[in-house]
Amino acid sequence: MRLDGYMARMRPPAADTILWDSLVPGFGLRCFASGAKSWVIRYRDRSARRLKTIGHPPALDVHRARRTAQALIAAAELDGLPLPEDTHVQEQVLFGAVVEELMGALARSWKSSTLKRNQDALRRELLPAFGEMPVMTILKPDVVRWRDNMASRPHAFNRALPVLSMLMQEAERFLYRKPSSNPCRLIPRYPTTKKERFLSHREYRSLAAVLKDAEGEMAQAVAIIRLLIYSGARSGEITGLRWEWIKPPRIFLPESKTGAKVILLNAQARAVLDQVGQRRHEREGLVFPNLAGTRPMNIQPHWNALRARAGLRDMRLHDLRHSFASVAIREGISLVQIGRLLGHALPETTERYAHLADDDVAQAAERVSSAIAAGLGLQP
Repeated sequence: MRLDGYMARMRPPAADTILWDSLVPGFGLRCFASGAKSWVIRYRDRSARRLKTIGHPPALDVHRARRTAQALIAAAELDGLPLPEDTHVQEQVLFGAVVEELMGALARSWKSSTLKRNQDALRRELLPAFGEMPVMTILKPDVVRWRDNMASRPHAFNRALPVLSMLMQEAERFLYRKPSSNPCRLIPRYPTTKKERFLSHREYRSLAAVLKDAEGEMAQAVAIIRLLIYSGARSGEITGLRWEWIKPPRIFLPESKTGAKVILLNAQARAVLDQVGQRRHEREGLVFPNLAGTRPMNIQPHWNALRARAGLRDMRLHDLRHSFASVAIREGISLVQIGRLLGHALPETTERYAHLADDDVAQAAERVSSAIAAGLGLQP
């Protein structure tokens, strides 16, 4: 078929495909199911077959794309050398036109939740800011201006900046940008205050009493919350737990926020899992399925009810993880060991609890100085 402008504007296909031109063999229109389109050529580079993107409609129309393809294919057939870049064509490629291609390459290494979060950042923040800019000409001043415009929404900027940085790096790999030209390098994120809430001894006792009273009413939810308290795990790691991953005294998670992870089971956590197993009489599949048995249970509504009964309305599920770390600090466990217990990928993540250790040291210093003062007869 002869490629024309209409084909470049037609609705996206059900699956990714390439339409080949009948006039210039090796010239085609690559159509993605997402709606993105690109002009490509297929040629032989020495002994290997190559597929190369030469531009995107509508920035590059079909007539110019065909002439560019014809020249490049002819050059490749003459000397068999790698094709030179058409700088003028590359400079016209818009960020919005290639972003699906770049995201597709990156998404293969992302978890589904990470992909959704990054797609949201792309749609809400990056495309409105950079979609109409040529990807090659996005510079650090452009990113700084975007950062300044996001001053009222610092959290949104902090989430979107790493996504833009990854896309710029991928654009270098696809030769849409010059090497080592990532404009996001050394762009600081907005400083934010992380919410930290820790259970006191009295609040632990209040929550324990509520959990005990609710065992008959919502046994599965109570078991999940107890495991979170005893393990310091993330809520998704427990709600999505499968029996096949449990090998006492450890849980071997094939995937977590920081990759594969091992959770050590203490006696209390093992007792909770044993009780769940005895109640359900099975040891395969999801440990905490929903009513249909097909997906992990949604713990949030149950947690909302239980924390209200315990008078902990401001307590998030994730705060149980913070509380686990705070108790470990009080027991004299080092930050390195706490990082291993919680499965932190970076030491800096555990450092957020360092001030708790400082508080304990300050209290110890106060006790020592009081004892010395008493010995000197200086105590009031």
